Amino acid sequence: MPNRFELLVFDWDGTLMDSAGAIVASIQASCRDLGLQVPERERASHVIGLGLKDALAYAVPELPPSDYGRLAERYRHHYLAHDSDLELFPGMREMLAGLKQQGYLLAVATGKSRAGLERVLEATQLKQYFDSSRCADETHSKPHPAMLQELMRELLIEPEATLMIGDTAHDLQMAVNAGVPALAVSYGAHPRDSLTALNPLGCVDTPQELLPWLIKNA
Repeated sequence: MPNRFELLVFDWDGTLMDSAGAIVASIQASCRDLGLQVPERERASHVIGLGLKDALAYAVPELPPSDYGRLAERYRHHYLAHDSDLELFPGMREMLAGLKQQGYLLAVATGKSRAGLERVLEATQLKQYFDSSRCADETHSKPHPAMLQELMRELLIEPEATLMIGDTAHDLQMAVNAGVPALAVSYGAHPRDSLTALNPLGCVDTPQELLPWLIKNA
């Protein structure tokens, strides 16, 4: 039986890698460093998946744009201190290897910078599984559809043959904007109700449920 989809596009943070907590902690620590009001966890979590500039503008709305660079520098300092401790969610390596063997094209669409994505792809030794990727410093940030549109053009895949998999409303709204079906995962950054409100094909609640859902439905 042929696969329903040809291209599976994964978000990174909170979908493949258990990094949402480190991102929130780094945003909060950066604000403390600069004497800014520290955002609550829910507000800091909401920005996961956005490009850094958009994330800082939402998490710290009182910060003037002229100070984004200072806050971004502190964020990178704190996040990189956690970087070597971050791990993939259980089973992700085996899942990607299996999907590749089944003939899917695989890609990443992430709010990370290109340097940040390349660093984690090398550290996790997952680069071999992905046919392409898009990062927030290369094109429009989520939820703009550009990442998905560019990946589909590059890999010659139609929207109906593409599936976006992500843990935030930004991922799912990007899919809606690109006319692409989506699968939500609720074990990452955003609460389940905010994900299901965007009508994904499904919503899985643990990393262990992701591969069985894909085997059955993708």
